[in-house]
Amino acid sequence: MSVSLETRNLTIRFGGHVAVDSVSCAFAPGTLTAIVGPNGAGKTTYFNLISGQLRATAGQVFLHGEDLSAMSAPLRTRRGIGRAFQLTNLFPNLTVLENVRLAVQSRARLGLNLWSVWSNHRELVGKAEEVLELVALKDRRHVAAAALAHGDQRKLEVAILMALEPDVFMFDEPTAGMSVDEVPVILDLVRRLKGERDKTILLVEHKMDVVRELADRIIVLHNGALVADGEPAAVIASPVVQEAYLGVGAQA
Repeated sequence: MSVSLETRNLTIRFGGHVAVDSVSCAFAPGTLTAIVGPNGAGKTTYFNLISGQLRATAGQVFLHGEDLSAMSAPLRTRRGIGRAFQLTNLFPNLTVLENVRLAVQSRARLGLNLWSVWSNHRELVGKAEEVLELVALKDRRHVAAAALAHGDQRKLEVAILMALEPDVFMFDEPTAGMSVDEVPVILDLVRRLKGERDKTILLVEHKMDVVRELADRIIVLHNGALVADGEPAAVIASPVVQEAYLGVGAQA
């Protein structure tokens, strides 16, 4: 199996609490892995360790064989790890278009000066508008990000991630807080990315119908430890998941 992203014995302790406990896992291009588990299982913390928002107590993170463990979050992004957050992470006073333009500009290695380059780089503006069309936000491109409804802010965050064109896409509950009508837009985008067989996708998601539909593989975290890893139907049916994640009588 070709490996793009790998964690080896990844661990973080907060005082006496082990939030992520020696998790070793490898992820391949062209696959979508869902990361599930009960609240407090360590899913978002595991994401934070991979993307660099938190520094591990022990263990390593590799991308295409390169050890990223000592790198900051921005450096990991430049290497190819893209992260969409559970809470929106936008420039609130900039317009929708300006938010995505900055991401396109960063991807083109042109720096983040908003005003200095755009008149000379119309093709990058065009690229930003193409991405906004994919997330159904082109008609809102001149609206300030702070003025968007929550669901549209989530779509904008996905647009920014797409504009960065990472090798690894990390989605932390991308449909959280969205209306029923808005969810299909995000799921279609994830399907589109999955169709690009060179991309690796990690998805933290509580909606098991979404997991069943999109995931090639499920890993389960419980009390910070990796307790199950495999094909979705088998993992969902396993006793450890039924007990630890779904619970007695829980909806699946």
